[in-house]
Amino acid sequence: MASVSKSAAYPVRGQRASGASEVFRYNGRLLMKGHRYQLVLTTCPDTQAAEGIAKTLVGERLAACVNILPLTQSIYLWKGQVESAAEQLLLIKSMVNRYGAIQKRILELHPYELPEVIAVPIAGGFSDYLAWLRNPDKTQ
Repeated sequence: MASVSKSAAYPVRGQRASGASEVFRYNGRLLMKGHRYQLVLTTCPDTQAAEGIAKTLVGERLAACVNILPLTQSIYLWKGQVESAAEQLLLIKSMVNRYGAIQKRILELHPYELPEVIAVPIAGGFSDYLAWLRNPDKTQ
């Protein structure tokens, strides 16, 4: 059996930031344990696709908020060629347990053959904002 080792994770003067977790190494891979919140990234070719995905994810309560950042320039290798494209970056803020459903909806709605879908754990943040991320319908 492979060994699992703990390392210090997000120390804040002896305390952890809200939403922080421990980091473990397993078979050379870093694993996050205990994260509740995530930022999912995807890029879209135009405003129509970006807004469609954003409104669907928020409307279906899969994400509390989606920011659309206009005009990011992506340079990437595709089918042996260096390509360049103007894209819109979506920053999708949600709970970690919704990742599977978010990925499924992005793949269903996205016009790309191979869309970017990357989840980044949120290590901590303003506790009131994180509470809103957990339940945005509870906002008064």
